[in-house]
Amino acid sequence: MSQTQVEKSMMDLVVLFHKYTKPDDKIDKRGLLKMLRENFPIFLKACDKKGNDFLDHIFEEKDKNKDKKIEFSEFLSVLGVIATDYHNQSHGTPLCSVTPPCPGGGH
Repeated sequence: MSQTQVEKSMMDLVVLFHKYTKPDDKIDKRGLLKMLRENFPIFLKACDKKGNDFLDHIFEEKDKNKDKKIEFSEFLSVLGVIATDYHNQSHGTPLCSVTPPCPGGGH
């Protein structure tokens, strides 16, 4: 049996994660920012136009255990923010209408 499109999409996320990880299977800040710039340029450009510096705070917000590295579950949380914004866009909300994450998770 071959993979469904959704199963392939899940494996593509794993491959994307591994493309930017270090040997400890985690992404450092530099790697995460590179991944976002290379894979979500339209999203980031929309944020920049609105003055929302998404990159400034996303790493600190999603690094829940504060080890200065993003593990896979934290990576999925980053993607969740972006996916939610694209979902909102499908309902007519302009891209990058997410509230920029705040350091320490407060809002």
